[in-house]
Amino acid sequence: MKNPDGLQGAGGLTERSAGAIRIAPRAGIVITMAAFLGLVAFFWPFVVAPGKLGAAYAPPLIFGVLLVLVLCVVISEIAEGGINSKALAMLGVLSAVNAALRPLGAGTAGIETVFFVLVLAGRVYGPGFGFTLGCTSLFASALITGGVGPWMPYQMFGCAFVGMLAGLLPRATGRREVVILAVYGSLSGYLFGFLLNLSFWPFSLDPNSSIAYLPGLPFTEQWQRYLAFDVATSLGWDTGRAVTNFVCVMLAGPAVLTTFRRAARKARFRAPVRFAGREPGDDVPTERPAGDDSRPT
Repeated sequence: MKNPDGLQGAGGLTERSAGAIRIAPRAGIVITMAAFLGLVAFFWPFVVAPGKLGAAYAPPLIFGVLLVLVLCVVISEIAEGGINSKALAMLGVLSAVNAALRPLGAGTAGIETVFFVLVLAGRVYGPGFGFTLGCTSLFASALITGGVGPWMPYQMFGCAFVGMLAGLLPRATGRREVVILAVYGSLSGYLFGFLLNLSFWPFSLDPNSSIAYLPGLPFTEQWQRYLAFDVATSLGWDTGRAVTNFVCVMLAGPAVLTTFRRAARKARFRAPVRFAGREPGDDVPTERPAGDDSRPT
């Protein structure tokens, strides 16, 4: 419902179709830069040949740049008024929740419980929040579980993409929205595995293998080799992750979406509307009843 000034209420359609935490222009630029860095980090084997020191020095460099970009996103959002202390608190709470949920699945048969919260939070709070939550969730869980290693920057980027894309899904409400999120959650399970395999594929196989990375091959042949590698090594694992995401979103999605949106309404993450105050001494006109021509004595 709209008020007389044409502003839509917090519980209206806008909240269901757009992120409760909007991206500031500067933060949008930083997120674009981070997304580009992530694509380069994953797809560089198709562009340049890996060097001898690439496997040792690339992950720390990527991790450092990623942390700087995430900090830039948060600082830009704070400076532009797109995120406040309440949104930062929500980011911390959900990061802790995801860090606690991740060990429950332990990756057994691809079952991972960290993604469905990431998908739902990205949907409700927007792509910028989803991107940042993906990074902070994996970072926190790695510290808790001792999973810090050269794979961590790639996992952070993979989850960041999952959360960001969830905030960019088309508008929908009700059951249709839950189905869209469940299907997306399932596809994101395959997407995450597809991206993570790119991080170690150039260094993990005997060059004589038919699915190994060979520098200098044409792009199409290199791509065919990687698709065969992905199917042979992780399709079953990724299917377990995809099924877990689909089931979790379908079962818990409606309740979690309602909870997240209720929290967004109560916290009022969006910038409040301010009205100009009346200066002291200003005369306030009073309204007389119709037909009353009486004059004050």
